[in-house]
Amino acid sequence: MKKLSALILVLFSMPLFAESTALQALEKFIASAHHVEANFTQLSLDESGKPVQTSYGKFYLQQPGKFRWNYTKPYLQEIVAKDDKVWFYDADLEQVIIKKIDQSIGDTPALLLSGAVDLKAKYQLVEQAQKNGLHWVKLIPKQQDSSFKYILIGLKAGVLSEMELSDNFGQLTKIIFSELKLPKKLEPTLFDFKAPKGTDVFEG
Repeated sequence: MKKLSALILVLFSMPLFAESTALQALEKFIASAHHVEANFTQLSLDESGKPVQTSYGKFYLQQPGKFRWNYTKPYLQEIVAKDDKVWFYDADLEQVIIKKIDQSIGDTPALLLSGAVDLKAKYQLVEQAQKNGLHWVKLIPKQQDSSFKYILIGLKAGVLSEMELSDNFGQLTKIIFSELKLPKKLEPTLFDFKAPKGTDVFEG
């Protein structure tokens, strides 16, 4: 009976330990990710899980609140954030849209890692089962007007590996990071954006 009681105690203690470890790993990564550089693959899936589009590019982040997504395939696009503004540039459309960083776009993947968002204040953080060798933390928005139903962050050996975002329209976006580095510094000009000549600029 004592052995059985001990086994039950161990089994019920394991999830609590795992949760503490995963959440601490996420917090530790964000605390150490002052500068991030990585390649990424982004998959957009429809409601049935069918891939709609696959994009590739380079990702840069500097805390607090600066990031850049350089999309190279299949379309040339840039998303740059600095000084509480985000620039969305589409080379094919020759168009850039400038928006303020507020609650409407506060759930962007990079912003969650930028140190500019209090995750515990904005989200319920829930440990998920280990999958594909990754430890997952699920972020559930506390505010109903969030643009996402949930966000999953997957870490491997304490390092960011994947993110999954489910929006309110049933679309799932997966971002897979590779060759991730934490350099001591990044070029400040990476987070500057100047619209190419002839580009239509919209701000709002």
